[in-house]
Amino acid sequence: MDDSILVVNCGSSSLKLAIFDGNLENRATALAERLNTENATAKVHMGDQQPVPLPANADHHAALVTLIEHLRSAGVLQAAPRAIGHRVVHGGEDFTDAALITAEVIEAIDRCSALAPLHNPVNLVGIDAARTLFPEVPQVAVFDTAFHQSLPPKAFHYALPRRFYRDWGVRRYGFHGTSHQFMASEAARLLGQPVEQTSIISAHLGNGCSITAIRDGRSVDTSMGLTPLEGLVMGTRSGDIDPGLFDFLMGKGLSAKEVHRTLNQDSGLLGLSGETNDMRALGERAEAGHAGCQLAIDVFCFRLARYIGAMMASLDKLDALVFTGGIGENSAPVRAQTLSHLALMGFRLEPAANASHGRQNDQRISGADSRFPILVIPTNEELVIARSARDHGQRSG
Repeated sequence: MDDSILVVNCGSSSLKLAIFDGNLENRATALAERLNTENATAKVHMGDQQPVPLPANADHHAALVTLIEHLRSAGVLQAAPRAIGHRVVHGGEDFTDAALITAEVIEAIDRCSALAPLHNPVNLVGIDAARTLFPEVPQVAVFDTAFHQSLPPKAFHYALPRRFYRDWGVRRYGFHGTSHQFMASEAARLLGQPVEQTSIISAHLGNGCSITAIRDGRSVDTSMGLTPLEGLVMGTRSGDIDPGLFDFLMGKGLSAKEVHRTLNQDSGLLGLSGETNDMRALGERAEAGHAGCQLAIDVFCFRLARYIGAMMASLDKLDALVFTGGIGENSAPVRAQTLSHLALMGFRLEPAANASHGRQNDQRISGADSRFPILVIPTNEELVIARSARDHGQRSG
């Protein structure tokens, strides 16, 4: 057994791996995509990118075994890792922190599959495959929902009959918890204050988007709910809609399954633009005069601004507004347009710092006259998982 930490992140049709050394420095990453199709592909990054052949229709188990064998042959994973961390999307109310994986933990993750049917089952496949490959290695589950278990009842309850919560667990859970947790710690570090005394609004913007109010290092409100569909406009997800839309669309002949697919896969930026869910492409086409692409950007930024304002209701102070995720870190126009709606609250950008994404300015993009600091912080969910795996794995020993 060597000193490395292996991170396993199984998506619905993808698998991401990351290997960290004992000092939590990243040594290699790997990605398999389009799993369970004839076009399954994989690649490994170890300073350069290397394609890794996968059998047609490779599933998560086959992809994990293939990638581990490749990493072994490349000398990156010469022995069994010290610990393995698994991203698990939904932990329900069972988990408020990462957990060492046992038979009881696996049963609990399986029970939560009803709340995340596309993700928890494949998370369990990754856990089973890794335990088969490394039966003696401590394995740790790190839950997207755990960071949000500090939400107060006024923030997590829906205004529904209480028996729905009591009998079926219907409530707001929140997601992207590892990213928001990392934002809290990194913002505190950059501001030079303890995380326990730091309050921020964290906007994770990518293909999936969520925003969280973090008071004194703890999540107190967030935009995603029972599922990742609630909240902000996303790449292909609608975000908030009128629940009456379900009956309306079903009255037009759509089945419940078709409505679900439409709201999750055909809506958001893709649905509004009719073209793409890639923010860079949307910007280019909007500049060329495409009305649908401009509409998609306008709705995305306006809804984000509304949520930023709403999150302030959960805080008694605001130490910083933080942008992260692929769009949040890299789209200066989105940040500028969003904050143009919030001038009344005193948010002001420094255009040059915003254009460089804060990289030459200690991650700050706020102007000198801004009421609140505005930061751009690259997220590192794999590092959070690796740290949790290391810490919980040590406790098991």
